Amino acid sequence: MNFDIENIHLGNLIKLRVNELEIPIKQICKFINTDENKIEEMYKEQFLDSDLLLLWSKLLSYDFFRIYSEHLVLYSPPSFSHAKNKITIPIFRKSIYTREMIDFILDILEKGKKSKQQIINEYRIPRSTLSKWIIKYKI
Repeated sequence: MNFDIENIHLGNLIKLRVNELEIPIKQICKFINTDENKIEEMYKEQFLDSDLLLLWSKLLSYDFFRIYSEHLVLYSPPSFSHAKNKITIPIFRKSIYTREMIDFILDILEKGKKSKQQIINEYRIPRSTLSKWIIKYKI
């Protein structure tokens, strides 16, 4: 399954992971401290509160927050150099691409949804990086 990083639906992803791990609903209810109906409702939700998402991440041994991090790497606006001097919170490097992100980009290219130039412009991926991915993953 190719993951669509543009359209994140946490409930669907959580349900997929629960099914993969075959975790009994009673165990989930006990861990999340809720009933079966609320769990089923969560599966339908596109977004969840961060404290709830943290519980799911722990229960399912999967970092659901990273999905948003990957989204930010691809879709965040360029940073402004004059603002960097005022930032007191940690600044993360943007040049870290996961395999899922690479697959997402190459899938777009292979299916003809976007050209190489569109990918370079929209996602600000260096031309040399995209070329290396194409060679390495043979599309």
